[in-house]
Amino acid sequence: GFATDPFRPGPRVENLNLAGSRARITTRCPIKLAAMATLLKAFGRFFTKHPLAGNGLVYGTLYVGAEFSQQTITRKFLTDPPQDIDRPTLGRYAIMGTFIYSPILYNWYRWLDRTFPGTAKRIIVKKLLLDQFLLTPPLLVIFFTGMSLMEQQPSITEECRQKFVPTFARSCLFWIPAQTLNFVLVPPKFRVVYVGSCAFAWVNILCWVKRQKMLSSN
Repeated sequence: GFATDPFRPGPRVENLNLAGSRARITTRCPIKLAAMATLLKAFGRFFTKHPLAGNGLVYGTLYVGAEFSQQTITRKFLTDPPQDIDRPTLGRYAIMGTFIYSPILYNWYRWLDRTFPGTAKRIIVKKLLLDQFLLTPPLLVIFFTGMSLMEQQPSITEECRQKFVPTFARSCLFWIPAQTLNFVLVPPKFRVVYVGSCAFAWVNILCWVKRQKMLSSN
């Protein structure tokens, strides 16, 4: 402490050091901002030309990221000794997010926007109700049965039967506020990406619920 700080510089020295730091930061910031702007423009162009592929890439990445974050916590920090990451499970989430959920959501929101254009309150309410009560139930069935099928479970319907109702209740508490913002503020071409970002949090919830129930059942 004292040995490394034998004296305190005067105000003029501190000001010079601060000015130099500001100059370096000012020089670097425009470069970083320009690079970020270029990346965002390229990202936007890719989504405009290839919306389905772009949404599949992002949604699959977010699904894998959610499961990876869960495994990092449960297998690396909460387990003694730490365990390796379960790569086959990550692969199953990649398939679910990229090839199953993404095209369903992409086509769903295209249909929803064409059928109910605008952001009037009554339109938003219709979209919310349809999204939560028409789309969500089959999505949950697809999730539980699809994961059970890929896991080669003896029964592909048992997990869905036990977990559907409490999971749907949680989804109402989570997705109704999230989808309100989705329909009011998010441009249509970025809608699945926004839902994918919310899905990162939601899939973490799904993974947590699934792990808790598996532990309690044992």
